[in-house]
Amino acid sequence: MGIEFIAILLRSICVGLAASITVGPVAVLCIQRTLSKNRRSGIISGLGVACADTFMAIVAFSCYSMLAAQIQQHQSVLRVIGGIFVVMVGVYIFTQNPVVQIRKNRAGRTNLWQDFASIFGLTLSNFIMVIPYLLAFFSVFNISGIEARDISGFVRSFIVIGGFFAGSLGWWTLLAFVLNLFRRRFRPRHMLTINHVAGVVIGVLGIYTILSTFINILPNGVH
Repeated sequence: MGIEFIAILLRSICVGLAASITVGPVAVLCIQRTLSKNRRSGIISGLGVACADTFMAIVAFSCYSMLAAQIQQHQSVLRVIGGIFVVMVGVYIFTQNPVVQIRKNRAGRTNLWQDFASIFGLTLSNFIMVIPYLLAFFSVFNISGIEARDISGFVRSFIVIGGFFAGSLGWWTLLAFVLNLFRRRFRPRHMLTINHVAGVVIGVLGIYTILSTFINILPNGVH
């Protein structure tokens, strides 16, 4: 059971990381605050994003768990659909240019609480778009819905959400530290490279999910 929990934790951390590495408007704001203010502002802003994403992950995972039986019946189809969606997200990320957004954004004079609250609200405003995104990654990383009717179920759910939060916060904290370390040599075009790398990684993940699902289906179809 311990190994199973560790596996769930690691996959949940991967979901948190995958859901956070896109360089959209929220990430641009975190980057801008780190560069124009300080590392602490970037970390607190990242904490706001991680908390909002975790709240949405709780909603997404609750829906995922309530539909556990139906999902189990159509797991292969849903993994293929999730993989296709993730590939589309990867292509979208690859084609985006955050340089323009970085140059337009200017971090105003705000305290740390305002940094947290403003970006928390901004992240939640994308609720409708983020939920399907999170559901796709839960499917891609094969984190099945859990019916939390006993202690074991509650522990698994806690591990999934805790792992997601750890992955998300870990990314934003690492980004703030790296940006602060190289802030004098950082150029907005570097974020374009990050976008391209993130798009390729996410796209490859989606393709791998689709191919691995078909490989698992084929033997059953032959027999």
